[in-house]
Amino acid sequence: MLLKGLIIVLCVFCGQIKAQESVTLQLKWMHQFQFAGYYMADQKGFYKEVGIDVTIKPANPMMPNTFDAVANGEAQFGVGHSGILQQRIDGQPFVAMAAILQFSPYCWMVKDTSDIFHPRDFINKRITSVSREDNTELLIMLKRSAVNIEKLKIYKGEDSSQAWIENKFDAMQVYVTTEPYYMTQQGVAHRLICPQRYGMDVYSDILFTSETMLKKHPQTVEKFYQASLKGWRYAMMNMDEAIAITQQKYAPNKSFHQLAYEAEVLKDYIVPPTTNLGNMSMAKWRLIADLYGIQQNEFDKVKASFIYKYQEPESIKLSWMLIAAIIISIISIPLYLRLIFSKK
Repeated sequence: MLLKGLIIVLCVFCGQIKAQESVTLQLKWMHQFQFAGYYMADQKGFYKEVGIDVTIKPANPMMPNTFDAVANGEAQFGVGHSGILQQRIDGQPFVAMAAILQFSPYCWMVKDTSDIFHPRDFINKRITSVSREDNTELLIMLKRSAVNIEKLKIYKGEDSSQAWIENKFDAMQVYVTTEPYYMTQQGVAHRLICPQRYGMDVYSDILFTSETMLKKHPQTVEKFYQASLKGWRYAMMNMDEAIAITQQKYAPNKSFHQLAYEAEVLKDYIVPPTTNLGNMSMAKWRLIADLYGIQQNEFDKVKASFIYKYQEPESIKLSWMLIAAIIISIISIPLYLRLIFSKK
């Protein structure tokens, strides 16, 4: 009976160790291939393998703010833009875990017949409004080319895409896989003027968490981090499958062709040559700080705790092995004593 009871206790304890932990990932936009790595981590069971049940939540397109969701505890993880550094400087305890996009996916789109070829050509042009929090690199690119952005005429009407086609303004802020795709489908010739070509080399689609989550549940954060990157590696190596699952399970409103176009464009942002998936460097974050006008001393105050320092998966496995060994040792003591006394 004693042995049976101890075995039951051990099974219950092991079951608790393997119990699924529930977390929420807040996306920065609606479902599309942009987030395929997380979809694959979920659909292929990578999260489940490490004991995590993940809810992947799309953004409200009218208010796509992932920072508030994580700060308020509505989500444990989020996908944000490089403005997360300014958020950290301003006191929000965010921790950047991985940069899925190594470059900014935001560009200016102009007609193929336009006389705008470089940022310096924007002087006296008409543009769409740009968020100084989300896409400030577009404005910095112009400012560095001696364009007074305060004097640019801003289009404030509705349906900016149609207005652009009708030549009501000259340059439109676009996401590299969205508006260009629709214009190509309509036969509207265009070209893109993108920040990375002019030294505005900033991260985007940054996976992040909060210091509170990291302190209270460090192993959950590590497991989520590893499983998410595993999902992204799988998506990049099996793009047709990732596109199909994205369409079937998450974005049925988008065609396979549209998602394939998005995947083909974004793969160069996700896994550019000589760069590891999700890579982040202190040197590049310092450059981003300079672009955002953050003083070096302000950056130095937060840099040590801003970038996620993860544990190797083996160390986590070893800790559970050690716990199991201790449990077995404790169980063995009464069994050994019983065996000794029974012989007497």
